[in-house]
Amino acid sequence: MMIRVVRMTFQEDKVRDFLDNFEANKEKIRHFPGCRYLELWQDKNFKNIFMTYSHWESEEALNQYRDSELFKSVWTYTKTLFSEKPMAFSAKKIEELP
Repeated sequence: MMIRVVRMTFQEDKVRDFLDNFEANKEKIRHFPGCRYLELWQDKNFKNIFMTYSHWESEEALNQYRDSELFKSVWTYTKTLFSEKPMAFSAKKIEELP
């Protein structure tokens, strides 16, 4: 499994546009083959910073999503709302302590 975190900073007046677009597409993203989990986070102090946290079966599954028409349409729109370049991180879980 691969964990992916994408940090995005939006123009303050574009936050609602982002949230509306996420709402319209979240189920399609979550149910894309290979996606096992999806969360949207908002920074506690900066209301225009959001992060997506997702679990993917493999890097190949994530890449298939990134090559899909769904990703291309969502990302093409989302990029127009940014005030800073996004940052993406990929990781694998080593250990979990309940």
